[in-house]
Amino acid sequence: MARTASLSGFPEWLPEERLVELHVLDTLRRTFELHGFSSIETRAVETVGQLLRKGEIDKEVYGLSRLQDDEGDAAAKTDPHALALHFDLTVPFARYVVENAGYLAFPFRRYQIQKVWRGERPQEGRAREFTQADIDVVGDGELPFRYDVEIALVIAEALNALPIPDFLLRINNRKLAEGFYTGIGLTDTAGVLRSIDKLEKVGPAKVAELLKEELGATDEQAQAALKLAGIRTMDTSFVDQVRALGVSNELLEEGLNELEQVIAAAVQRAPGRVVADLSIARGLDYYTGTVVETVLVGHEQLGSICSGGRYDALATKGNRKFPGVGLSIGVTRLVSRILSQDLAKATRSVPTAVLVTLNNDDSWGAAQDVAAQLRSRGIATEVAAKAEKFGKQIKFADRRGIPFVWFTDDDGKHQVKDIRSGEQVDADPATWTPAEEDLHVRVTAVGGN
Repeated sequence: MARTASLSGFPEWLPEERLVELHVLDTLRRTFELHGFSSIETRAVETVGQLLRKGEIDKEVYGLSRLQDDEGDAAAKTDPHALALHFDLTVPFARYVVENAGYLAFPFRRYQIQKVWRGERPQEGRAREFTQADIDVVGDGELPFRYDVEIALVIAEALNALPIPDFLLRINNRKLAEGFYTGIGLTDTAGVLRSIDKLEKVGPAKVAELLKEELGATDEQAQAALKLAGIRTMDTSFVDQVRALGVSNELLEEGLNELEQVIAAAVQRAPGRVVADLSIARGLDYYTGTVVETVLVGHEQLGSICSGGRYDALATKGNRKFPGVGLSIGVTRLVSRILSQDLAKATRSVPTAVLVTLNNDDSWGAAQDVAAQLRSRGIATEVAAKAEKFGKQIKFADRRGIPFVWFTDDDGKHQVKDIRSGEQVDADPATWTPAEEDLHVRVTAVGGN
């Protein structure tokens, strides 16, 4: 974090920091809409039963209750109809699709930028309240695999437009992994995935121990699973490396083919941004195919800044299924790192470009007329609150980060001063416009990142 928050895990930005966050959000929104994704917003709360029906994440969920309730939190934990704050945007989106299926055109492309809440131990990159930006494509009955490829390319384009260091989308396929585990005789594939998902945290020796002690794997099976997880390539050469392990399985072949398509497209359209990494598992149970985690190069300790994948059965309505694929960007995690490492800065701390000064208290109306003319042409303008000495009004503008100060004398002559350079020139409020780089706040990368 750029500074210490009074309530740990609930970040609040200073105005100039918020401008950086807004730049990130606007860039993501613009990129998503360029690719035809529509914006939605879902409610902040879901039922406990809805939130906990896929994966074991109950320890992360914040329950919702009134202070006046007598029964307390204990009852809420066992009541599937109790309300809780959503911990991600995918589960609420699945519910939204089911409830509104009759009004949506499929495949449905949506983006969603909202706050989410998790009861995690706060640290940089992990907050209890944070913003996510998601994109998903959902089909009715079926969803062509081509969308898995497209989603990865859209995210690569969006991240490439942000003032952040180099990044890598690390991609795997759950079918590939599950087929391999089945092929070597490990039938609890979900359990193996959960163990492999801990690889970076605890190391291969501990993962091998978990596989043997908790899942009954032999030493040979554990080592085979680790060999698969050790494969990592920037091209499609992983296919031959997997086949060299000598495991035959139909699901494995299907996953290999799908992952090969994603990586082949990325090599062509987003070179250097995507890697086939067969250690990526993703802990949530609803992923069924492509899985993705994204890291900032040189900042890997921050964890994944963007993750997600394919889910074929998260959204269902009777016999009707709505398969989908999507990725989620951790906006707060990204902004936190941008600010703490000075990776990018706003060109000024406020949107205001011009402060209109007051000669005396009677000139307030005339100053407002000048401000209205400037604003009508898109120039953000404030009017001074007091008719103090001009030196004090200029100092106020400087403290606020406002680059231009406007003066009108008693004869109606106008001048504008750039307080950064000291240059002062005649100006007409009906036509004057600052240079393009001063018209709006810009966020620029620092140090070439």
